[in-house]
Amino acid sequence: MTDEHKYDDIINLPHHVSKKHARMSAYDRAAQFSPFAALTGHSQAIKETERKTERRKFLTEDEKQIINDKIIKLIENPPETEISVTYFIYDKRKAGGKYVTIKSRLDKIDKFNRNLKMSTGEIIPVYDIIRLEL
Repeated sequence: MTDEHKYDDIINLPHHVSKKHARMSAYDRAAQFSPFAALTGHSQAIKETERKTERRKFLTEDEKQIINDKIIKLIENPPETEISVTYFIYDKRKAGGKYVTIKSRLDKIDKFNRNLKMSTGEIIPVYDIIRLEL
């Protein structure tokens, strides 16, 4: 039997239709051949690599003194209104982080741990503050 006559016995038979299973839609049939995610998480890893972070700025001694003076004022005379604090938050996944500014009421100054506790729940380490406006 040659290759050209290999299927002569079945070529003209009617197409089989199952009595048990419904005919698959063209969409579902095509989905069987669609590419699968061989590199699961790869696109997220690329996005993470592309994500920008900032470097932490280091204050001069004069800038540190200005912030310390303002904190002393807060200790001596706690304000009843909101204060504005700009501080650095370290990134949990890569080097660097970002600067955030919040406006909130000051709840407490933790002198032992050198933190500002804000009414919104943030605990801000004093050494991460770059701007403090009363």
